[in-house]
Amino acid sequence: MHIHILGICGTFMGGLAVLAKEAGHQVTGCDANVYPPMSTQLQAQGIQLTEGFDPAQINLKPDLFVIGNVVSRGNPLMEEILNRGLPYISGPQWMGEHILQNKWVLAVAGTHGKTTTSAMLAWILEFAGYSPGFLIGGVPLNFDVSARLSGAQPSDFFVIEADEYDTAFFDKRSKFVHYHAKTAILNNLEYDHADIFPDITAIETQFHHLVRTVPGVGRLIVNGEEASLQRVMQRGCWCEREFFGTGAVSDDCAWTLSLQDGEDFDIFFNGELQGTVSWDLNGAHNRMNALAAIAAARHVGVLPAVAIEALAQFVNVKRRMEVRGVVAGVTVLDDFAHHPTAIATTVEGLRRKVGSARILAVLEPRSNTMKLGAMKAALPESLALADQVFVYGAKGGKDVVGWDLAETFAPLGDKVSTIDDMQALVDVIVSAARAGDHILVMSNGGFGGVHEKLLAALASKLEAHA
Repeated sequence: MHIHILGICGTFMGGLAVLAKEAGHQVTGCDANVYPPMSTQLQAQGIQLTEGFDPAQINLKPDLFVIGNVVSRGNPLMEEILNRGLPYISGPQWMGEHILQNKWVLAVAGTHGKTTTSAMLAWILEFAGYSPGFLIGGVPLNFDVSARLSGAQPSDFFVIEADEYDTAFFDKRSKFVHYHAKTAILNNLEYDHADIFPDITAIETQFHHLVRTVPGVGRLIVNGEEASLQRVMQRGCWCEREFFGTGAVSDDCAWTLSLQDGEDFDIFFNGELQGTVSWDLNGAHNRMNALAAIAAARHVGVLPAVAIEALAQFVNVKRRMEVRGVVAGVTVLDDFAHHPTAIATTVEGLRRKVGSARILAVLEPRSNTMKLGAMKAALPESLALADQVFVYGAKGGKDVVGWDLAETFAPLGDKVSTIDDMQALVDVIVSAARAGDHILVMSNGGFGGVHEKLLAALASKLEAHA
């Protein structure tokens, strides 16, 4: 089958393209912004890419157009497809029907931690010899690819990051209802995606729809500390369920943990010690992610002791506290955090790791929710543990925020700078930085390549003082 993918350079649709090619389909695609690294990854797979959405692309005569949720009515190619009555399908539905059928699907849902938890779970299964397929919204460093059909041998198991964002302009259900998971992690649930959800109740309804798709022989792995997920469970559950938490919650939590010195922690199941996770990751959020992954792996037969051993070799995901470089004693880190809760846990995790060393937090409030200002009031507190804060709001274009940065971040006082010019941002950060500092860059986008700009400017500063 020849499929032509509209919106191919997104993380999900790009992963879908790789899987389709691996499954033997002819794959082409288009997007408004065809640029590295996704463009080079796809071209390396022999996938032909077209810049833009010119209606002339129908002349490729694919058997089916696969539509990403970046495509809306008014898109010229989509309008031509509709006018001519050509066959089309959403990316998640195609994924469910052509890749996930007859697989034991392990889906990871939640406002935060989906990518990291999916990567942990895929690595645990790989370590245990299950050779799973996966589709993850980032590049897990234990694999160096974001998607594959299976490992060295055919596998019945597939791990997928299960997003609650809508499926397509013609299907407003969350993506995850198409995956028909047998094992589903509900990691957490907070208000997000203000561009499509009016309130948290609307998101809880979508999670309830996910619960409805899990078969009776399936299992839900649920964060027992989240009131929102308790409400989802109260709407009905038709399969096994296991709750996890830190240990300071009710006896209902089968999976708990206890923090040791540093970042090591003990794992308990029904009160019995299963082992100790020793690793280089930090933060309470990653401990909860690990607990969920261990519990999910147990559903497919991986003993907790084996999962714990696997996590000792887990290397995390690109753009999750990723060190991009060290110049003149200044460390530049990259993180995907863009929701107030994720920002707070990221900064807290780094603070635990670096102790009294200075943290220079650099934030681009770029997500649709952030640009709408739906949670702007929570942002200053989320950055409280940073020593200095630099907030970037582009002057124009699609990433401009619709609210006053200086007014919002005023509670941080003298330690915050709000800047609308990229070069000025780099200059002020480099001027403030000194040996021993950690520059923590947080954005869900490319942030204009600010990481490389900072490293280059730091190197120039070093040369100037040599």
